[in-house]
Amino acid sequence: MNGAQDDSEWQALLARRPDRAGPLASLFGPLFRKPKSPDGCMVIGRLAQTLDGRIATKSGHSQWIGGAGDIRHTHRLRAICDAVIVGAGTIRADDPQLTTRQVEGPSPVRVVLDTNRRLGPDYRVFREAPPTLLVTACDGPEQHGTAEILRIARNAEGWLDLPALLRALAAKGLTRIFVEGGGQTVSRFLAAGCLDRLHVTVAPMILGSGRPAFELPEVTSIEQGMRFSWTCHSLDPDVLFDIALSRRAS
Repeated sequence: MNGAQDDSEWQALLARRPDRAGPLASLFGPLFRKPKSPDGCMVIGRLAQTLDGRIATKSGHSQWIGGAGDIRHTHRLRAICDAVIVGAGTIRADDPQLTTRQVEGPSPVRVVLDTNRRLGPDYRVFREAPPTLLVTACDGPEQHGTAEILRIARNAEGWLDLPALLRALAAKGLTRIFVEGGGQTVSRFLAAGCLDRLHVTVAPMILGSGRPAFELPEVTSIEQGMRFSWTCHSLDPDVLFDIALSRRAS
């Protein structure tokens, strides 16, 4: 997905003309459909992993597993979504901007999940535009740097109640949600049945060790694993798998 034709297809998609968006329409078109869930949100998760299912080394180094095409794909997802969600670990490890820079289109609202409110205010998402929401279960000041505080109750496991989070984001008009990472955050959305679609990029690389892409409740038999259909797209040299989950829980 590169070149001048690719750019024209992207412009057509941004203009909501999927009939002119070529191959991009089949990948991004489903994200523009009317949500079927009661919370009114369309939620897309995304991970880039090696062939052996690793998203980082044991020390947490992950830049860059995916190639230039995967980075461009990530920025496209930011551009078409109202909000991009990351966990506190991603902020701590990478200090990302989470803005749209590789393609045309607006930057989303940044949503940082920090259940116990341990992040300091010096990270870029708390100092620079666009707007940021810090989601926490803890009391405290109503601002964190330039970020607004959004309080969400804990679930039975002590983490944030994700269905309640989606309802709160929808109340703010943020209904197309991109869960960008890290692996633990995407896994929690998957386990809670809060993903409509999942994009997984697989790079032609083997690490042999490192952090796994998914951390889900243990199963005792193969039959308990999740099976699904997918479509494949080339992000040369990587391969992108588009998976329709429709809020299935692991």
